[in-house]
Amino acid sequence: MELGLAGKKVLVTGASKGIGLACAEVFSAEGAHVIMVARDIKRLEAAATGLKARHQGSIEIAAADLSRQADREALWANHRDVDILVNNAGAIPGGGLLDLSMETWEQAWSLKVMGYIHLTKLALASMKDRNTGVIVNIIGMAGRTPRYSYVCGGAGNAALMAFTGAVGGKSQEWGVRVFGINPAATRTDRIISLSKQQAEAKFGDQSRWEEMLTGLPLNRLIDPKEIANAAAFLASPACGYVSGAVLDVDGGGAFRG
Repeated sequence: MELGLAGKKVLVTGASKGIGLACAEVFSAEGAHVIMVARDIKRLEAAATGLKARHQGSIEIAAADLSRQADREALWANHRDVDILVNNAGAIPGGGLLDLSMETWEQAWSLKVMGYIHLTKLALASMKDRNTGVIVNIIGMAGRTPRYSYVCGGAGNAALMAFTGAVGGKSQEWGVRVFGINPAATRTDRIISLSKQQAEAKFGDQSRWEEMLTGLPLNRLIDPKEIANAAAFLASPACGYVSGAVLDVDGGGAFRG
């Protein structure tokens, strides 16, 4: 299917690995100009080099700590003409309410929750002026199915789901679509790290992390490219009536008995 993304300028946060890197690759393969953003400049450079070797779409990189307001504002000041923003940066740690310090909550939310909100605000203002644009929020199924063992992430994701619905319901009046995607367990460094935290909490042994990933729908983790493909399709003109919605990509796990 021709998605009509060739020549579009796409900014992807958290793009040095995992779902963010997969998004950068899929949009690049569609002929978009991709701006890859992450904190770790060396990892970012290596990821960009790999994409340039495989695809014709142009790539540029920008190192930024998106937990900081000043970095978010500087990033957007240099890329005001972006057509599609993919908010993806953020890794909220696991743990119950009594296990996590308030400093941990504030650090985690400053990147994912406030980072998404602030970049959406910056993007929406410039997209509104042009009467066009798309904002994709990669959120997470923990917002739909919260658990005590991941209370910080679940609460943050739930907030972003509500935020996405509220903003996407209004932004369409200005020609801008805002929607979200909730991935379930995806094969990334982050899911392994989180599973190790959960294994430590449950068994006192991080090496048993794979035991936290049994009973998955379709008997496997999600491939990051599956989320990236969904993001590209939904962000494209081929799916131009989606705004305010949050798509759950969990293999039906939320409805299993």
